[in-house]
Amino acid sequence: MPEGELDLDFIRDLYPDTCWEWAFFENAGGSYVPLSVIERMTAYIRETQVQPGAPYPSSALASERMAKAKQLMAELINADDREVTIGASTSMNVYVLAQALRRLWREGDEIIVTELNHEANAGPWRRLAEFGINTVEWPVDPETGTLNINNLDLLLTERTRLIAFPHVSNITGDINDVATITAKAHGAGAMVCVDGVAYAPHRAIDVKAWDVDFYTFSFYKIYGPHIGCLFGRHDRLLEAHGQYHYFIGENDTDAKLNPAGPNHEAIASLHGIADYFEALADHHLKTPANSFHERVAAMFDMFTAHEETMAKRFINFIDSKANVRLLGRRTGDGDERAPTFSFVIDGRRSAEVARAVETDRVAIRNGHFYAKRLVEAVGVADADDGVVRCSMVHYNTPAEIERLISALDRVL
Repeated sequence: MPEGELDLDFIRDLYPDTCWEWAFFENAGGSYVPLSVIERMTAYIRETQVQPGAPYPSSALASERMAKAKQLMAELINADDREVTIGASTSMNVYVLAQALRRLWREGDEIIVTELNHEANAGPWRRLAEFGINTVEWPVDPETGTLNINNLDLLLTERTRLIAFPHVSNITGDINDVATITAKAHGAGAMVCVDGVAYAPHRAIDVKAWDVDFYTFSFYKIYGPHIGCLFGRHDRLLEAHGQYHYFIGENDTDAKLNPAGPNHEAIASLHGIADYFEALADHHLKTPANSFHERVAAMFDMFTAHEETMAKRFINFIDSKANVRLLGRRTGDGDERAPTFSFVIDGRRSAEVARAVETDRVAIRNGHFYAKRLVEAVGVADADDGVVRCSMVHYNTPAEIERLISALDRVL
């Protein structure tokens, strides 16, 4: 392979063969899982499906497997493992976080919530209105669904306590400037809670570089099991009020925000995500970096270049269709957007389009994708029918992009 180019045959061999029977473009809903993750979960269940934490061998090994996986996932995002909570889902993690922070605030305080949000990072904050915490709306452009950072200055006040926004919209694919928004929030004495679910499959996460207070994402979007990750800056986690059993101490940042308790085998399987990235780095990088985080970042740089090529090809196709309204920025530039594309078609139901391409063995989907407020804000008449969404990641091939385009061209 040319230097700097992904070896897609090598990558796809790391997954079950059945993954490639269809051209899969619903990656924003959940990515495929490599064999390394499957094998780690299977090994845990087969060999150590006992309660961890005891001194006998299988229990000690279970604890070791879970702890190592958690440590690696913290390194993945450039965090300390005491700053990482692995919970049931992003929706649950944000709900618990909102309840944990609520007692820090007073009636009349404000939380800025964007229309761009997935409901996971909207509903839990809006529910605090019953305690007198006001929601301040950060609207999107009604035509494109994009978020204007300059409008934030008009919304920040001395009562602002937190801004909840997505790093990338799971509808528009637009990349928001987390570092700039966070700096504005901190300048006003507020915190941020960033939804990174739609960002994490496409770019390396670096919570320290962005100086975020809280950052959430889902492992099932980055080649792992259906559980979620909450990063919280250590000082912020110490301030938050514990939501677990009364005997879990307020200094126990590993456990205090996980009232469901850890999912043992799923957490252990996260080591397989690290295995996957290490295999990619060993195969693709002539001189791998010394740290796991840096090796992951180098691979994501290669992912970005590959995804950008696919995105530009898809944008060129969509631009040729006068009857298609694309949401988000009309660019395939990797600095501006992730390769998640949502659109509506004049006079056509989105569900009809999603079903029609199945004859070509192309997998896409329609709906509001739990961002119903956004779909309504941009004027989609039937929010439940919603938009058609096509989303790609690094394991998709140019041939699959052509298959998607050919199928849509026939339908549109």
